[in-house]
Amino acid sequence: MRSVFAMTPAMNPAMTRTALLLASPLLLAACQSPADPADRAPVFDGIAADETVYFTGNEPFWGGESGAGRLTYTTPENIEGSTFPVTRFAGNSGIGISGELDGQPFDMTVTRGNCSDTMSDTDYPFTATLRIGEEQRQGCAWTHRQPRTGLEQGQ
Repeated sequence: MRSVFAMTPAMNPAMTRTALLLASPLLLAACQSPADPADRAPVFDGIAADETVYFTGNEPFWGGESGAGRLTYTTPENIEGSTFPVTRFAGNSGIGISGELDGQPFDMTVTRGNCSDTMSDTDYPFTATLRIGEEQRQGCAWTHRQPRTGLEQGQ
């Protein structure tokens, strides 16, 4: 007489079903969000969803604004700018803005941190890191509720 324990699950369908039934709650629990909201990482709330984000950088010069699902990106060669749809999401330490510019991935992160434009003596409440295709740029950002300060105030 052959022992059931000597059989592999593939040889014993009842054992396979039992193992799956026992493992199912564990697998489902692993996919669930933490029950206690305190166990979740905080989502960045330093820029409200309805705020327009303005950004600027130099060397090379670039800038623009993003709000309401659109972004306008400007350069000295394209002063009017290129406008395209973007998605915006809040992460743990800032917001991400993503879209496509002239067939290239456009990804920008805006995080809280003092940022200074040494060319104009302007201070900003946020840093901006921009990646277009394989090129990465550093800059600064602000909103109306959290404005830039210094010589070149505006917007």
